[in-house]
Amino acid sequence: MNRLNRSHLTEAERRSHEAALNSPVSVLQIGEGHFLRGFFDWMIHRCRELGLFEGSVAVTQPRPSGRAKIEALAAQEGLYTLVIRGLENGERVERREIVTVFSAVFDPYADWQRLIAIAESPSLRFVVSNTTEAGLAYRPEPLRDNEPIESFPGKIAWLLYRRYLAFSGAPDRGVVFLPCELLERNGDELKRCVLRYCDDWGLPEAFRRWVADHNRFLNSLVDRIVTGYPSEQAGAWFAEWGYEDAMLNAAEPYHFWAIEGDPKLDKELPLARAGLNVRWVDDLRPYQLRKVRILNGAHTLMTPLALLHGFEFVRETMEHPAFGPFVREAVEREIVPALPLPEDELTAYAATVYERFLNPFIRHRLSDIAMNSLSKFKTRLLPSLLHYAERGEPLPERIVRSLAGLLRYYKVEKREDGHIGRTLAGNEYAVRDDASLLETIASVWAQRLGTEPTVRKLLGLTEIWGADLSAVEGLGGRIAFYLTEMEEANDE
Repeated sequence: MNRLNRSHLTEAERRSHEAALNSPVSVLQIGEGHFLRGFFDWMIHRCRELGLFEGSVAVTQPRPSGRAKIEALAAQEGLYTLVIRGLENGERVERREIVTVFSAVFDPYADWQRLIAIAESPSLRFVVSNTTEAGLAYRPEPLRDNEPIESFPGKIAWLLYRRYLAFSGAPDRGVVFLPCELLERNGDELKRCVLRYCDDWGLPEAFRRWVADHNRFLNSLVDRIVTGYPSEQAGAWFAEWGYEDAMLNAAEPYHFWAIEGDPKLDKELPLARAGLNVRWVDDLRPYQLRKVRILNGAHTLMTPLALLHGFEFVRETMEHPAFGPFVREAVEREIVPALPLPEDELTAYAATVYERFLNPFIRHRLSDIAMNSLSKFKTRLLPSLLHYAERGEPLPERIVRSLAGLLRYYKVEKREDGHIGRTLAGNEYAVRDDASLLETIASVWAQRLGTEPTVRKLLGLTEIWGADLSAVEGLGGRIAFYLTEMEEANDE
């Protein structure tokens, strides 16, 4: 069977592909992975289909290790298939489309001058990236003549310097950066790293001012589950489609992108105008808070309890007649009221979260979500619990029960193969978290003080919670009650 190429395109797809190949590069994309191809490139594809965007995308990989994917994409003439599947307004959907937005696909480590040429091009306007949190970080690196720069921020610093020289520091030749790394204030961090390289390499002060004053490093929040290559279904799909696709990708229907930037930029990058769920906002923090407390918070709320009861996946937990309502009620009655945001907007967002959790095509393992649950609870759920405690209001019982589940999940003993706990049915599991914190908790449980004294000691571990939770009135007693209830229910 042939690999995907332009011969497999419909007439309309072929015209779209030819148009992209002949369009000037207005977007440089650093990141060849499945997320950007299932998120940003799909968005640009949609904008081009609607006749709203005339530029094209040049894509490179951020690390030498990404060369194989770049070569596979180039071998397919920059084409790949995206399958969107899941629940949409309660209905099961599955859509396939061939994305045609790339005009250049190349390895910057093998063709450094080509990357420089794009940086010096008058058509370049946007740089989008997803290099992981580890990629968006400063690390000292020497500047060598005509040699590729390894780090992502280092590359950007040098590309901007070449652009500055090419246009003699013209104010209107700055670039808009859209980092998609899952890092809070990602645009600010990229700018900070770039300026630090300017200092390291002794680049002119006038250039440094140009970077700071005439380029925009926009903080952004991305939200879409892109699952990548669906190996279980790929063979059957290829037989149906009549071609193979090494860069086949899959994503859920839901997508959201909040960008802290001037809405006027949508005239140049018409994402909102294309009907996509993209918002240009003055302040990103409300959207970050919404995602952390509701989507991430719901994950953390259910995970230890569900694992203790023998569940493996998010979907089966949400479909359970007791656990599903428990999660929904916790979100709607305890988490949403504690957020300083419009309730109707939060409720609507929560409904999309439930639908995503029920996606029949995604097998999201609870054991993966459980990693580092201590810090996750502190960030995602503890603020909601303290919201009520600090106001002298009744404690949120579902969040309290979740905390009881968390403490029981961390009832572990240290062995050669790690820190091991047992479900309520007695099955073993490994807990992955900070080793020193695990040892501290294990030492408390090992003292066998009885339920309430153990709970008081665990709640008093300020190194975990950032506060002495044993001082929260009524909390220790309610947690002890839920721990006893769990064990007794299992004994029946």
